Formats: sequence, structure tokens, C-alpha cells
Amino acid sequence: MDHLSGFLAAAVMLAAIVASEAKTTIEPCSGSDSCPALLGYTLYADMKVSEVAALFATDPSALLAANALDFAAPGAAHRILPAGLFLRVPTRCACADGVRKSVAVRYAARPADTLATLADVVFAGLASADQIRGANGLADADPDAPLDAGQRIVVPLPCVCFNSSDSNLPAVYLSYVVQVGDTVPAIAAEYETTVTDVMNVNAMGSPVAAPGDILAIPLPACASSFPKSASDHGLLVANGTYALTAGNCVQCSCGPGNLNLYCTPASLSGSCPSTQCSNSNVLLGNASTNATSAGCNVSSCSYGGFVNGSITTLLTTGLQPKCPGPHQVPLLTDPPTTVNRDYSTSLPPLSAPAPAEAGGDMPEPPPSSSVQGGSFTLPRGASTADGPARSVSEAPPTTNKQWQILSGFILCLILHFHM
Repeated sequence: MDHLSGFLAAAVMLAAIVASEAKTTIEPCSGSDSCPALLGYTLYADMKVSEVAALFATDPSALLAANALDFAAPGAAHRILPAGLFLRVPTRCACADGVRKSVAVRYAARPADTLATLADVVFAGLASADQIRGANGLADADPDAPLDAGQRIVVPLPCVCFNSSDSNLPAVYLSYVVQVGDTVPAIAAEYETTVTDVMNVNAMGSPVAAPGDILAIPLPACASSFPKSASDHGLLVANGTYALTAGNCVQCSCGPGNLNLYCTPASLSGSCPSTQCSNSNVLLGNASTNATSAGCNVSSCSYGGFVNGSITTLLTTGLQPKCPGPHQVPLLTDPPTTVNRDYSTSLPPLSAPAPAEAGGDMPEPPPSSSVQGGSFTLPRGASTADGPARSVSEAPPTTNKQWQILSGFILCLILHFHM
């Protein structure tokens, strides 16, 4: 009996060690916190820009801007995007249960919809059937059973903030669903980050990810320094893209030459406040130059945030060695009409959905539930701790290698005690 007790104690101890190594830290937040984030979404059918925007409760122009697609073109919201197209969907990452882990949208079910098709097809793996079932209190629902037409379904989607920085540099985090054929080095290279950063952010023990896993990818970004009184305080723009602000009266871009935010008037709204710097004839985003023998006197007008319905502008003057040339901005392109990869879908094109409600309160899941999608977990009451590791979630379940170590140890103990 003493041998058996010793064996059980040793096995439990090793299991605890394996489990403790899988724990990760989660960024704490307060109930009023939110940050800009991006959802990586692959279209399952040909869809209008406005339909994709409605699915995620975002503005069509903001959706186009986040992908450096021409958001000012006439009829841009009605352009049809092809099945298989990958988009970055802008969202606000809200605080829930003390951690920034999810943004909720509400979806009106169609007759052919099931929990499984919502998860795997309509939302392209950003949520699992179990996640959706738990968020709606549908404990006994068959994931393959048709939902009631018109039924309002809360869909929790993963998002991350990490104080909007990566290695102390401004960053916007993209929730990316790993596809067949993806590798972590290729993903890191695609998004101009490093394998080490991807591993640290996602608390990965090795640079290996399986199809369906959800990774938080830090994208280099331009940060704003608007005052807290500004409605767009904390604005971040991913490198190579745009963001619209001030009631679509201002467009801000990031890159390509540097990571300094650059804002100019937008032409999307018919009625906008003045964008001229006070006590000058310089408009927002422009510069007045005067070449002299000592250099170039430059007066530039920059954006300072949207405060109480007014566009705040900041006039900066100074002497520079030479006059600046035109500012380079990311290239805006027309929405594509084809995608260069095979894509198939089992559902018909999405009819225009009812407007979703982003960031709404989600129904409480049963007390013992933990809602999962891919490797992205939404834990209830997750504890927080300081440490170098940063994670979007609880760590993924113990790996096969870890269990192989545990199994081998147990086998050795059994053989030892029988000798």
C-alpha cells in the first residue's frame, strides 16, 4: 500500500508540474476598457462589403479602410467581394470578466443555419459551436440541428490588446485562424513580425500551430496621442492601412515610410467641422514651406483628436534643412473581384443580415462551462499574474508530448514497484 501511495503521489505531482507549465498570464482590464483590434475573416461566399460589415457590426467604409481598399469610391459599400477573400475586420475589443478576450456580435439565424455551420462557415472558424452554444445557454442543443429562423444568436469572437504594444512598440492585434498549409514562420513573415513574438504572445512551447488554431498576431502600428477627452483617444492604425475617425470626416494612415500617424480630411461626409489650423491658412495634413538661405521654414497642420464634435488641429512651425516633399501614404486599391486559390462553400450567399450589436453583453453560460474555439479559450474568472509570457487565452490543452512523458514516468514507477 505504501508503494502504491508513493506511486500515486509522484504521478499527481508530475501531472501538476505538466499542467502548471501550461498556465499563462492574461492581460487584466477594467469594465470600461476597450481597444482597437482586428479579426481575420475569410469570406465563405460572394458578399457585398455592406453584408460583411453588418455581420461584424462595423462600418463598411471602416472595413475597406482597414484593408487599404478604396473607401471613397462611389458605391464602395455595394461592391461584391469574392468568396475566399481574406479581410481584416476592425472591431473594439471589450473587457469581459476582467480580461480582454472577446467581442460579441448578434446574428439572426437563417433556416439552414446550425451552430456548426455558424462556427465553421459563416464566421470562418473565429468561434466554435461549443463557444456559441455556451454563450447562448444552449447546453443541450445539437450542433448540427437547424436553428429557428430569425433566432438571435450571440457569437463571441476573440480579440486581444496587450496594452496595444508589442515589445513596447505600438501594435494592433489580429485574431488569425490558422489555415491548412500555414506555418508559424510564414505567418510571422506575412505580418512583419517574428516567430519569437508570435510564440510569446500566444504562450507557445514550439513554433507549431494546427489548422483551426487561433493566433494573436501583433501588427506594427501608428499610435495617436490624442487627449482622453477625445472620442478617438487611443486610435491605432496598422501599418499599410487606414482608419476613419471624427464621424468619417478625417482619414488617418500608417506607413509606408515610417510609423508616424498621418491624418487628412476625408470626403465621406457632407457636413464636417473645419479642418484648418487656427491662425493660419494651412489645412489638416498639409504643410506651408518657405525656402531661405538658412533652410526651409515649415508650418504643418496635424490632427489632435475629435473633441466635443470639433476637429482639433495642431500647428507646428520650425526650420528644417530642406523643404519636405509630398507625404507618402499607403496605396489604396479597388476591391478584388477574384481570389487566387480554390474555395468552396456549402451554404448559399449570405442575405443581408440584420445589424449586429458589437460589444453587447453576452448571456451568462452555465457556471462550469469554458467556451473554446480552436486553441483560443475564453475562461471564466481567469486569474492574472505579472510575467514575461503574454497570452490571449488559457494555454491549450496539454500536448501529446507532455502526456508521453507522464505516461513513461508512470510506467517506470509501476515496473519499479513490481520488482
